[in-house]
Amino acid sequence: MHLSLFLILELCALGLVAGFLAGLLGIGGGMLLVPMLTYLLGRQQVNPDLAVKMAIATSMATIAFTSLSSVRAHHRHGAVRWDIVLRLAPGIVLGGLLASLGAFSLLKGSWLAILFSLFVGFSAMRMWADRKPSPTRQMPDAAGQLLAGGMIGFLSGLVGAGGGFVSVPFMVWCNVAIHSAVATSAALGFPIAIVNVLGYVLSGLSVAGRPALSFGYIWLPALVFVAACSVLTAPLGARAAHQLPVAQLKRIFASLLLGLAAYMLWKGLAAA
Repeated sequence: MHLSLFLILELCALGLVAGFLAGLLGIGGGMLLVPMLTYLLGRQQVNPDLAVKMAIATSMATIAFTSLSSVRAHHRHGAVRWDIVLRLAPGIVLGGLLASLGAFSLLKGSWLAILFSLFVGFSAMRMWADRKPSPTRQMPDAAGQLLAGGMIGFLSGLVGAGGGFVSVPFMVWCNVAIHSAVATSAALGFPIAIVNVLGYVLSGLSVAGRPALSFGYIWLPALVFVAACSVLTAPLGARAAHQLPVAQLKRIFASLLLGLAAYMLWKGLAAA
């Protein structure tokens, strides 16, 4: 696969935008990266089914870098709920391994694209509706957070996102302030990324038809250029998140997710 200067510039631009959105919205950039990398891999003549899987895996790999960069900025604002991180993380690890080592390799890329669009669209509609949670609702107990973490890790592993599309609405539903939910979601992105990337590499090593410069399901050129640029803008997004009003932040989050959900639904249905 020839890496043209134009492709490198596209990957760098994608990284800059994804990093900013990761810091701003706590979504790890995956909601933007999966559709865009699917498009770029398809343009490199990669089979559509494999392109979706590699986009998901590569997106997740970049989240390991953007999450570290954005969480530092959020931590300086005192917004990360580390108590929630510690209770959700064990379930996230278990759910992520189950997804990336099992279900991910069994499902077709077209079905993964459709699943991506449905979960993202559902999360966006809930956020856009801005329904107020019951004022007495709180985060569940340790067992409940273990189960919630397992669901977040599993869904993240299937769609290549840092979990923010599930964890942010879930925490807001449990009366966690939106800025703390975004910051905590950014912190959760790191364990989600590490465990899923391990699964993507192991399950993808024997897959035929992968492009040059790939490691398992991960497309290394995209990982290098996107990650290098995203860490530059993730702190800027995190800083902006603490300057925007809550309602505006929710609408930005929902608008972004709805557009990308529609694109991936179209891609999935076309390939099914």
